[in-house]
Amino acid sequence: MIRTSTVQLTTISAVAYRQKLVSGGAGITIWGNNVRQPGLASISKTSGEAIPTANTPLEYYPPEAFAEAIKLTAGLPYKNLGKVQMPEGLAVEPEEAEEAPAQPEIEAVIDSAEYQRVVDAYSDKDGRLSYTLLNKDLIQTAKASGQVRLMIEDHASLEEIRLQVVKAKLRSVSRNPALTDEQVRLMIELLDEISPKGVLRPLNEEIRKWLRDGKLK
Repeated sequence: MIRTSTVQLTTISAVAYRQKLVSGGAGITIWGNNVRQPGLASISKTSGEAIPTANTPLEYYPPEAFAEAIKLTAGLPYKNLGKVQMPEGLAVEPEEAEEAPAQPEIEAVIDSAEYQRVVDAYSDKDGRLSYTLLNKDLIQTAKASGQVRLMIEDHASLEEIRLQVVKAKLRSVSRNPALTDEQVRLMIELLDEISPKGVLRPLNEEIRKWLRDGKLK
């Protein structure tokens, strides 16, 4: 099962982690101390706030607990952790948390050495992803690319240029020159589960500026 690292909450006595949802996006799971039922919620792609499931006992898992869990797990990359250690040393198997299984192609990407190299390249000392570093690297890659220069002069779309830049950079960082467009798309999606386009906002803004000017600066 795909999860991020667990975090300890202070609003309630519990631990929490993010999970990848089959429907897309991310969810939060909270396991409270002395509570046998977890608190489950999806994360809104528009507001970034938790949307608890109908069977989540809100008397044990209040909104502020979900808000803290979202904040503490922000930027933590997805991993395969197996059992998760809960309060009082209770080890819980993934299926006991009532989580939906991840899509096979997502599991394959997360388990790959290529994805781990990308995560390692753009993580800070605390293990959180640095979107600033990622975008800085992508923009530098674009500026050095003759192919991107030609695409701008030929009035290619923002999406086409962005894919060219991201694919070139991730192929280099992952050490796999054969990464497909779909693998690249999934990696970006997993780097920012709320809004895959949001993680590349600075790059998008640069590309728009280049397209307006008609040249790469």
